[in-house]
Amino acid sequence: MNKKLDALLDTLEDVKNPKENVSVIHFSSAMKTRRLDASTVIHSEVKDNSRLVAFVEVDKSLSIEEKLDIAYVKTNSIDEAWWDNKEVTAMFPDKSCRSTSIGDMVLIGKVKYKCESAGWHVVL
Repeated sequence: MNKKLDALLDTLEDVKNPKENVSVIHFSSAMKTRRLDASTVIHSEVKDNSRLVAFVEVDKSLSIEEKLDIAYVKTNSIDEAWWDNKEVTAMFPDKSCRSTSIGDMVLIGKVKYKCESAGWHVVL
């Protein structure tokens, strides 16, 4: 096929099956430890090291739960590195990043969802 026909077919596919990107944000906080004496240790969170790690392309017509599940699966390394998935646009300069896990977030539209041990919760 020629380039014009390919472009028209891509546009038709976008109209028939609209897509959207959801953002995947990995969260980590540094812990500061201070020892007062031999038996007393104080731990405090120092800094929020949240960072955008990926955009995941999903069908716009899916439910929120389905979009969250796809974003989670697509940013987990199972058989290969997750950033090699064709629906994923990695947003980190070094070519490695951990998988999405508990405490991480997915942004859909203007709403953030936090990954919990069982499901997702809206972050207010």
